[in-house]
Amino acid sequence: MASTQVTPTRMELTRLKRKLVTAVKGHRLLKDKRDELMRQFLDLVREDMALREKVEAGIKDANRNFVLAKAGMSEETLRAALMAPKQEVFLRGDKRNVMSVDIPVFDYETRTSDENDIYSYGFAFTSGDLDGAVKSLSDVFPDMLKLAEIEKSCQLMAAEIEKTRRRVNALEHVIIPETQEGIRYITMKLDENERSTQVRLMKVKDMMLEEAHKYSEK
Repeated sequence: MASTQVTPTRMELTRLKRKLVTAVKGHRLLKDKRDELMRQFLDLVREDMALREKVEAGIKDANRNFVLAKAGMSEETLRAALMAPKQEVFLRGDKRNVMSVDIPVFDYETRTSDENDIYSYGFAFTSGDLDGAVKSLSDVFPDMLKLAEIEKSCQLMAAEIEKTRRRVNALEHVIIPETQEGIRYITMKLDENERSTQVRLMKVKDMMLEEAHKYSEK
C-alpha cells in the first residue's frame, strides 16, 4: 500500500516523521481523555442510580398520599384544591465544560421563600393526605431536577466517549501503522538509491582510473 501512495523523497520522509510524532502524541492525549471521561461517566452513573432510587421513593410516597386523599375527598374538592397554584417555580439552565463536553446545569428559584406557599388551598376542607402528597412532591422536586441533569450529562458523555474511542482506534490501527509503513518504505527506497549511486560512482571512478592508466602507458 505504501509503495503506491507514498513518494519516496526526503521531503516526504520528513513530512511523515512529523506526522507520526503528532499522531503518537494525539493518540496518547486521546487515550488519557477517554480514560478520564470513563471515570467521570462511571461516577455519574453511580450517582444517577442512587438518586433515581431516591426520586422513585419520593414519587411513590406522593402517589400513595394522593390515592388516600382521593379516597377521603370528593373529586370536585380535590380538583378545586389543586386548580390554582399559589407558588411559582422559575427554572434556569446553564452548562459547564467537562473534558470538552458541555453538560447541562439546572437550577431553580421560587416566587416566594415561604414553604407554606406550596399549598394552594385552605386546610378546612382537605385531608392531611393531600398535604403529605404535595409536600412529598415539593421535597422530591430538587432531586428530580438533579436527576434530569445527571441523566442528560450521561448521554452526552457517552456520546463523547464513543467518538473519542473511534478516534483512538483510527490512530492506533490505521493512521500510525500506515505512517510507519510509509516511513519504512521511503527509508528502504532511499537506501537503495544511495547504494545504486555509490555503485555507479565506483564504476565511473574505475573507468576514469582505467582511462588514466592507458593514457599514461602511451
